[in-house]
Amino acid sequence: MSVSDTKILDLDLKSVDKVFRKGSDPLTQTVRGKLQNQRQKLNEKINKELRMRTGAENLHKAAENNKKLRDRVALELSYFNSNIQLLKEQLSDMNSCVEIYQHENSRSHTPMIPLGLKETTPIDFSRPFKDVILEHYSDDGDKYNEEIQELNQLREAVRTPERSHAGVDLLMEYFNQLSYVDKRFFSGKTHLPIFFHWYDCLTGVPDTQKSIGFEKGSILYNIGALFTQIACKHDRTTKEGLVQAIVNFEKAAGAFKYLENRFSAAPSQDMQSETLIMLEMLMLAQAQECVLEGRLIGGSKDGVFSCTQIAQEAAQVSLKYSETHKKMCTEKLKNYLPFSWLSMAETKYHFYKGLAHYYVSLALLEQKDSTDLYKLKLMFEAIHQEVSPRDENNGLKLPSTEEDRKNLGMYSNFCYDNLTMLTIDRHSRAHLREAIINHEEAIRIHDLCKQLRTVDTFRDILHKTHERAVNKFTALEDEDDFSEMIEVPELLGMSEHKTVSVMPDFSKNKVLDIFKKLGHISIFNASNEWSAPRTITLDRQPSEGFGFSVRGDSPVTVADIEEGSVAAKSGMKVKDYIVGIGSVDTKWSKHDDVVRLVRQANLSLTMTLITPVSRSETHRPFSTISLPTTPQKQAHQISQSSSTEREKKNTNRMSAPWMFVRRNSSKDKMSERPVSVGLPLTNGSAKTNGTLKMSGADVEL
Repeated sequence: MSVSDTKILDLDLKSVDKVFRKGSDPLTQTVRGKLQNQRQKLNEKINKELRMRTGAENLHKAAENNKKLRDRVALELSYFNSNIQLLKEQLSDMNSCVEIYQHENSRSHTPMIPLGLKETTPIDFSRPFKDVILEHYSDDGDKYNEEIQELNQLREAVRTPERSHAGVDLLMEYFNQLSYVDKRFFSGKTHLPIFFHWYDCLTGVPDTQKSIGFEKGSILYNIGALFTQIACKHDRTTKEGLVQAIVNFEKAAGAFKYLENRFSAAPSQDMQSETLIMLEMLMLAQAQECVLEGRLIGGSKDGVFSCTQIAQEAAQVSLKYSETHKKMCTEKLKNYLPFSWLSMAETKYHFYKGLAHYYVSLALLEQKDSTDLYKLKLMFEAIHQEVSPRDENNGLKLPSTEEDRKNLGMYSNFCYDNLTMLTIDRHSRAHLREAIINHEEAIRIHDLCKQLRTVDTFRDILHKTHERAVNKFTALEDEDDFSEMIEVPELLGMSEHKTVSVMPDFSKNKVLDIFKKLGHISIFNASNEWSAPRTITLDRQPSEGFGFSVRGDSPVTVADIEEGSVAAKSGMKVKDYIVGIGSVDTKWSKHDDVVRLVRQANLSLTMTLITPVSRSETHRPFSTISLPTTPQKQAHQISQSSSTEREKKNTNRMSAPWMFVRRNSSKDKMSERPVSVGLPLTNGSAKTNGTLKMSGADVEL
């Protein structure tokens, strides 16, 4: 390979690195990537059909007096509605494709529900931002081509994040960058001609908003969705994989909770409050399911208490799925969510409820300490405590007799001695019977859903678990036992690790303001206003100063102007910002930098100033300095000992002056404060000497 070829290759690689940021690789044709591409195409088709339907509806309304045309348009509308329904069903089937997100070693486990990412269309910020930079910041927009291009590339990268924590970091980086962009360009008074176009994650219905809040909310939704995919990707056959799955499901729940708490009036259904609350509940239920799987790795331990703990873990999972399913069945969500999600939640509710009863029966039958009646008594008190018995108003009578307490499994101290192996056998069969009933219900609900029937691994798990419970029950069945079957109460769910939502921590992904060149964001933002920059030139004589003082940092502010001085005659105003000295941009300059530039200007000083309209930002702490004053002004201040205003300024930390004075002048005698820096000043034959005095450190803003 020649040297020229090598250079070209290096340039190509550099260009690729600029286009594809870390955490994004749209060229990777994984199964998930292909599915996401199919989702995008379906969203575009749904959008096209919706627009055509809207046009047909408008035509139908306009053709009130033309019956023939109205009939033709009505027929076309029926076609559009049918096409849209078919496309939505295809998208629903795609949202039900859970297997491709699971780890290949997790086929022996129940599948989890991941979320697909919200799709969006490309955006070019160039023209709107350049207009704002020109009109609001009075700067040339072309000077910010690199910054705008960097933002465009970042926005393009977040459309295809990797299914890894690098992808999450990429989304968080863009989310944090949007906070800067919001302050720089979106004032709330005017709307930029930028349309943020996002598709609903589940229905594919497009929504378009000018608000940057919609953009931030959609990115936050995708952060939660990406956490669900990462959680499903982990190997749940290992302890480490289960821990990571739990962590990521909890982070997904936290992202949806964060979005629900901080963003309101979302235009799309997938970002509305009811949907986000349901998603949080679903993610916590799946995290709790992983906690149970962690206890079952390597098989359950022997002992009554060990089986009881597993039963309570399963009951806790069942409870969470029950609450999630109830939320899914609300009026706002039932017709919106994929039917497979409702079926999955209800199936898992019955599946884990049956599993809980199965492990209670194991504790009663097959453990070495199953004959320890005291342990069994403690077990019953643990799994049935806080279960409120029903009274006459809700169907069951209170357990007033010893037999009633036995049937409910609630043993008090006085009936402990009457607990026998016969009642234990009856209770074990009752719990097995309850397990079989729930497993059969889980299979029935699973088979009613077309999408779930395609998940072979889940069906196999349901049938094997049901068969295991039936075999246990058949082995215990006694043909000569004609006693009535005991009705067991609900089991109390409890877990060693109660899953909670973990809010996203955006502070870990620190970013630099892309448009930092515009100046400090607390001053140079879309909410503040100031005059157009103006350039002034101060020409002074060797025997006089410029006649103004400055304070603050980034940018330096004009603090005071002497009457009759060169500065006063130039049109300089108090509280002006010095944004340039000569050809140097001083928006980010400290006092020392400005003083040095003024010092270097000698007798002629050219500055660029702006006058702010709102001064709310001046309440920041400042340390103040003064630039050279005229000798006449200095002599006047010395002779006037009663000039209290100047004395107050000199004693204030916020207005500590520094001045250029002539050598051996009376000004040297009155200055007894410590000197921090000495700056000589010479100009032709007139030799002067001065000192720079500052009290207090500069404040970095």
